[in-house]
Amino acid sequence: MRTLYDLAGADPARRFSPYCWRTKMALRHKGLDFETIPWRFTEKDVIAFSGQATVPVLVDGERTVRDSWAIASYLEDNYPDRPSLFGADAARGVTRFVNGWADTVLLAAILRVVLMDIYARIDAKDKVYFRESREKRFGMKLEEFVADAAGNLAALRTTLQPVRTTLAAQPYLGGDAPRYADYIVFGCLQWARCISPVELLATDDPVAQWRGRLLDQFDGFARAAPCEVA
Repeated sequence: MRTLYDLAGADPARRFSPYCWRTKMALRHKGLDFETIPWRFTEKDVIAFSGQATVPVLVDGERTVRDSWAIASYLEDNYPDRPSLFGADAARGVTRFVNGWADTVLLAAILRVVLMDIYARIDAKDKVYFRESREKRFGMKLEEFVADAAGNLAALRTTLQPVRTTLAAQPYLGGDAPRYADYIVFGCLQWARCISPVELLATDDPVAQWRGRLLDQFDGFARAAPCEVA
């Protein structure tokens, strides 16, 4: 059985890492069984064996793989008989661009909306670490970072325009069927869905309809996760 270390809040069932969601959807896509272990921000010692201080960390038999992109590439290369995450070798390079865009642009925009909801739901032992590390990174108090709630939400919806443009031409970012590019962007939105009551998407947004299709993938695997938004 494969084991995935998966970020959790105070409630161990509340799993909200966008990177872990990418990995869980990738594992489902490949049809691979796995179990998850809830992990908190300050439990660095628990995953020290991986050489990494953050999750996801996948243990597959004698192999330990860290980082969501590295895990996706590992799954693609080591389980070639299972459905492809990328579709073709050339598509892996384009998907790497999507990965970089999501990490540097999309996640930053979502964080402006959901940061305080994350803080409210993490384990008590993580709160000092979370506040101090994030305030050092942002150069301001958490409350200041999210102060313009309406403006931050509007900016996020604008940030998603490249996704809308793509979905106007095809049902998924990966083409006719979901691929890892879809799971990257979906994981970002699922992060917010699992931790914040703010609905990031208007009901008539094509991105919301696409998200709904992915929530229903794999027998509703992601939809069944404990979340703040239906």
